[in-house]
Amino acid sequence: MEVYLAQPRGFCAGVVRAIEIVERALEKYGPPVYVRHEIVHNKYVVESLKNKGAIFVEELSEVPPKAVTVFSAHGVARSVEEEAVARDLPVLNATCPLVTKVHNQGKRYIARGRTLILIGHADHPEVEGTMGQVPAPVLLVQSVEEVRALELPADTPVAYITQTTLSVDDTKDIISALQARFTDIQGPDIRDICYATQNRQSAVRDLSKLVDVILVVGAANSSNSNRLREIGTEAGVASYLIADGSALNPEWLKDARIVGVTAGASAPEVLVDDVIEAMRRIGPVKVSVLPGREENIEFRLPAQLAAS
Repeated sequence: MEVYLAQPRGFCAGVVRAIEIVERALEKYGPPVYVRHEIVHNKYVVESLKNKGAIFVEELSEVPPKAVTVFSAHGVARSVEEEAVARDLPVLNATCPLVTKVHNQGKRYIARGRTLILIGHADHPEVEGTMGQVPAPVLLVQSVEEVRALELPADTPVAYITQTTLSVDDTKDIISALQARFTDIQGPDIRDICYATQNRQSAVRDLSKLVDVILVVGAANSSNSNRLREIGTEAGVASYLIADGSALNPEWLKDARIVGVTAGASAPEVLVDDVIEAMRRIGPVKVSVLPGREENIEFRLPAQLAAS
């Protein structure tokens, strides 16, 4: 059986930075370090950081006084930041810089007097953080139908921003519906869409032309991993989301000659290796890496950790 690995796959620069912030904080300050929400959506990553001394909480009220606190890569609302200040918690902000960029775009549009529309998934922590960062009401839309249902006059000055784990392709129909619905609309440049999301989705589209089955390594609660599986399915290829090698169902591969493997932006390469090893237990495997876009982006660490 041949295995084609998508390129790029797995960790993006924002995830690498977030994990490194927790690891360096543990080295510098010693355990425990408290992390609000899963640092990234991957159980393996979370468990490995727990084993090093990180404690994950959902609310700041669970953090003891003066304890070092990390905000996850998804970002947080202003109310969370203010609560941390009020409690005098030493905070390391692991929010992905591309998420912060979206927050700042939203604030600029509001400052110009525009009604802000956010394209994203309800209840996703990034969406909750973004809506909580903008100092005005934000309208969330998840579909073209929800755009049509907006109760705003057509000449309302509006602007839109998008959840970073959605790609150009994910948002284009909704953006087109917004542009058709409103006569005075602004939005970010298409180049501001998260590069990692776009690159991984493009790689899966390329992969789907060559393989019989696609395995997406990632967590069930990872938005970008689920979307990669959906893209494979939409391309007509049987596609499965798999947490690690233990979750491999041999039935998925029964009639497959070529299997494509990719990984969501929060899934480490060690889990890709684990899935390949599980495939080797079924039969001989030849692994090839497809050509794809190289990613050389690195994000700076917070000043408190940069020199440590």
